Amino acid sequence: MPTGWSEERCDGAAGTAGQRSPAPPTSFWLLCSFLLSSAAWRPLTADDPCPEKCRCDWDTATVWCSDAGLAEVPSGLPAETVALHLENNYIRLVPEAAFAELPLLRDLYLSHNRMETLASGALRHLGPELRLLDLSHNQLRRASRQDFGATRAKTRLFHNPWHCDCALQELVEALNLEPETVNGIVCETSVRGGGVGEGSRWEEPPGAQQQGEHAGQPLVKLLDAGVNFCSMQRKTTDVAMLVTMFVWFFMVIVYVVYYVRQNQAESRRHLEYLKSLPSPKKVPTETDTLSTGF
Repeated sequence: MPTGWSEERCDGAAGTAGQRSPAPPTSFWLLCSFLLSSAAWRPLTADDPCPEKCRCDWDTATVWCSDAGLAEVPSGLPAETVALHLENNYIRLVPEAAFAELPLLRDLYLSHNRMETLASGALRHLGPELRLLDLSHNQLRRASRQDFGATRAKTRLFHNPWHCDCALQELVEALNLEPETVNGIVCETSVRGGGVGEGSRWEEPPGAQQQGEHAGQPLVKLLDAGVNFCSMQRKTTDVAMLVTMFVWFFMVIVYVVYYVRQNQAESRRHLEYLKSLPSPKKVPTETDTLSTGF
C-alpha cells in the first residue's frame, strides 16, 4: 500500500469531515494513524530498484537472480525482500554482511553454486524470520556453528564434499536440517579413527588428501552408529597434552642432572685446589722452647 495513497485517503476524509463538523472524532484519527503506519511496511513496488541481472516479483516480494551468471551476491537488494533466489550461479564466497539489510527474508536459495567456504559470520545476520536456507550442491568442505549464528531455519546441506570432523558434527546436531535430505550429507573425507565408539590419535592436517575410513558414508548414519568425531578430537588433544608434559618433564630432569653434575665437578676442582696448597709451617711456642731446654 503506497504511502501517498494513505495520505490522500486521510486528507480527503478530513476535508469531508471538516465540512460536517469542525472537530473529527477520535476514531477517525486512529484509523488514519493505522493506515499511515501500515504503509511503512509496504510490499515491493515497481518504484523500488531491482538489482542488475535480477527480476523482482513485486506481488510476492521475491527477487529472482537464478541462472544470471553471478560471481557474487548482488548489492542493492530491496529491504522488503521475502524470498531470494541465487541458485545456479558461480558464487564462491558469501561476504559477512551480504544479508544484513534483509530483515524480512524468509527463503534463501544458494544451491548449485561454487561456494567452498563461508565467511566468518556470513549467515549470522539472517533474521529470525528465515524459514529455509538452501546450501546444497556446492563445494563446501568445512563449516561450524559460529558460521550459522542462531538460525533455526530448515537447512539443506546435501551434495557437498564434506570433511567429517567434530566441527561438522556439532553443526549438524545444532541445525534444523531438512529430514528428507540428511542422508545426502556424505563424508568425502574424514578424520582417521578406529571403529565405532573409538577415536583417532591424530586428526588430518588441513588440506590432507587422505580419505579416512568413514569416506563415502552418510554423516547422520555414522553418528547413529556411535561414531563420535568430537571424542576423536578430545583424544588427539589429550595425546598432545601428554606429549607436551612428557617433553617438559624430560627437560626438567635433564636440567637437574646437568646442575648436579656441574656442582660435583666444581666441588671436585675446589678440593683438588685445596690439596695442592702447601701445608702451613708450625710456629714454635714458648712451651715448646721450655720443653726443649729441660
